[in-house]
Amino acid sequence: MDNQVIAPLLVSLLIGWSIYRRARRSFGPQLVRPTRIWIRTAVLALVGALALLASAANATLLKATAGGLAGGIALAVVGLRHTKFEATREGRFYIPHTYIGLFVSALFVARIAFRVMSVYLVPRAIAAPESPLEQVQRNPLTLAIFGVLAGYYVAFNLGVLRYSRNLPLAEAAPSTSVR
Repeated sequence: MDNQVIAPLLVSLLIGWSIYRRARRSFGPQLVRPTRIWIRTAVLALVGALALLASAANATLLKATAGGLAGGIALAVVGLRHTKFEATREGRFYIPHTYIGLFVSALFVARIAFRVMSVYLVPRAIAAPESPLEQVQRNPLTLAIFGVLAGYYVAFNLGVLRYSRNLPLAEAAPSTSVR
């Protein structure tokens, strides 16, 4: 098989898997795993800060990125108000607002699909090709949507950590073994 086919296929599978995992976290009770949440939050906050820094040279891109971040944070505040938190013997859980999480994920998936179609279906220019990172950095819509994604998940994850740490765990039921 050709390497020009394998690399896009592997990237597509990786993106598909991560989208599936993200969408799966929008349904039903989710166990609060603070270490995992902190790692995801730190990585997303770092990438969001880098996107904001990279767009600082262009006022339009900076406004799009900052607007997306602000919109994502606003969605996270609404999502946290509709998120249920509970503590059981098994641990602390949260039940996210399904539609807000799915909306943010669908927005991101739609933008990725549009970019893939525009890159692969539109004939390439004769000029030297740009790197995909340069193309993304010059597109206000892509930066705004990424800002929504980063702002939402960073703020939502921090809210989950904040609200769940104050939940007292349910005590274990007394043993009912018969001798």
